[in-house]
Amino acid sequence: MARLLPFFPAIFVFLWSTGFVGARYAMPHAEPFTFLSLRYALALVILLPVAGFAWARARAEVSAPALAHAAFAGSLIHGVYLGGVFFAVRHGLPAGIAALVAGLQPLLTALMASSLVGERVVARHWLGLAVGLLGVALVVAPKLGAAGGFTFGQLAPALLAVLAISLGTVWQKRFVGTLDLRVGTAVQYVGALVPTFMAAYAFETMRVEWTGELVFALLWLTVMLSIGAVFLLLYLIRQGAVSKVASLMYLVPAVTAILAFLLFGEALAPVQLLGMALAAGGVAAATGALRFGRGVRS
Repeated sequence: MARLLPFFPAIFVFLWSTGFVGARYAMPHAEPFTFLSLRYALALVILLPVAGFAWARARAEVSAPALAHAAFAGSLIHGVYLGGVFFAVRHGLPAGIAALVAGLQPLLTALMASSLVGERVVARHWLGLAVGLLGVALVVAPKLGAAGGFTFGQLAPALLAVLAISLGTVWQKRFVGTLDLRVGTAVQYVGALVPTFMAAYAFETMRVEWTGELVFALLWLTVMLSIGAVFLLLYLIRQGAVSKVASLMYLVPAVTAILAFLLFGEALAPVQLLGMALAAGGVAAATGALRFGRGVRS
């Protein structure tokens, strides 16, 4: 297992990037909050037996405050973040603008981590974050050109979403602590399911067209992202500086663009290739001091 630790960031970025591809398959057949509710409910069905077994073995380490903090972090990271992005795009915000707003997350997370959990973010890390953001802007630049107009009302849910995942990531690091990852992940989806189901009930018809594409997307996004990628994310947050872990998100638009090229034939412009290189360089600078299993060196 220890030999695989250096590969965890790359595996996480790949799995997280497939979420946008999975959403493309699913969205024609289900409304956003309805689909997210199905995804989180299925994740709970899978995780609750595992979490129950872990709880039975380590009950002394599971406290009510830790469970409450995990649920709140989950409501931010999964409920408000994904719900906000999906809602904004569905109501007219161009996908390129949504991706660019999401690119603010590592910078916001670093600012919050510095003030809320006392992480020391040195000049090299700030430079890496800035270069990474420039790389993200170049990756999504071709989509911005065809974006058209949008209103603040369309932009606001995306801004709320990026604030939510930034705060949720820091909250996870600050308050959830050493809570068993199996228990914590299950509780996170309880916290995520409540707001998404309420939004689906309030704003959507909750009708689902059960096609092969939707079933595949639901299974993939649940097992590989909601369980696999999130386990990796929580593990990386626990092992390293949260600001450095967040910088991995800069690689997601680049990997998503490559997947879209391979699966859907979407063109890759030269400016996007340059952006990918800058994003990778920025992440390398921002995460260069991260070591797994031995704490953090700044």
